[in-house]
Amino acid sequence: MINGVLNMNKPEGWTSMDLVRLVKRLTREKRVGHGGTLDPQATGVLPILLGQATRLMEHLVNTPKLYRTDIVLGTETDTYDGEGSIVAVRDASHLSQERIASALASFVGVSYQVPPMYSALKQDGKRLYELARAGEEVPREPRKVVISRLEVVAWALPTLTVEVECHRGVYVRSLAHDLGEALEVGGHAVNLTRLRTGHYPIETALSADDLRDAADRGDWQQYVLAMDTIALHLRAAVVGPAGEKYLSNGQPVSFPTPRLPSLHQETCRLYSDDGRFLALANYNWVKHQWEPERVFASEKGKQATELRFA
Repeated sequence: MINGVLNMNKPEGWTSMDLVRLVKRLTREKRVGHGGTLDPQATGVLPILLGQATRLMEHLVNTPKLYRTDIVLGTETDTYDGEGSIVAVRDASHLSQERIASALASFVGVSYQVPPMYSALKQDGKRLYELARAGEEVPREPRKVVISRLEVVAWALPTLTVEVECHRGVYVRSLAHDLGEALEVGGHAVNLTRLRTGHYPIETALSADDLRDAADRGDWQQYVLAMDTIALHLRAAVVGPAGEKYLSNGQPVSFPTPRLPSLHQETCRLYSDDGRFLALANYNWVKHQWEPERVFASEKGKQATELRFA
């Protein structure tokens, strides 16, 4: 069994599960998952998790993501993207860059977003897109979302190209729709690309053809990244042989450091003294211990990053 991550570039027209099935077939690995669903018409970074890395899926899904999309102002669609039917057309030629920039700024930070009807969210046991295709529209609860950065990288009205850095739960299609509403002209998203998920950039992502070629050559494993690259945003610490034994039995470990109340409930990466990734653990300030959250069957191999504890 291979444990690690393949940084893949999902093609347009594929579902995220289509790419998972391709990886399964080419690598013959049994435990395969992905790190965050992309719409079929979207392209870009989709990390594929292999073996024990699938147990870190939640941490990867919760890491920040960077998108680029074109927002077409003046045209509203029922799906909030170019795949849907046009429901309204209005003139956007009067909009100034200043007004658009001001409207965009209002979406940065914490806000509430209503998910689109054409989404995979469930309501009363049914996917919203199933209800939408049946001609039904149901109320959706606004969800709190966080957008860290929203920047215009190209202007060619009625289309503007934006980059969106955000956290889990943001629908870029809804952002395009909401911007159009704020400007009172309507809008939808096209050409959506995920440029980065966590520590995985599009510049190093493999295409489906890249993976097919590597599988044909028999050297696809050279592209597998260490599974702890999922969690490089977390602090790291090294434990000795005794600590490693405790972790292997699911027991907490202690470090000869001062009590650190500011780190209470913080998650940390734990390594053996020879660089093997052992576990994720949560700090309990009261007990002054790191309590294991995920323990992995450690393997010999090169550590993924400089280890530190602070």
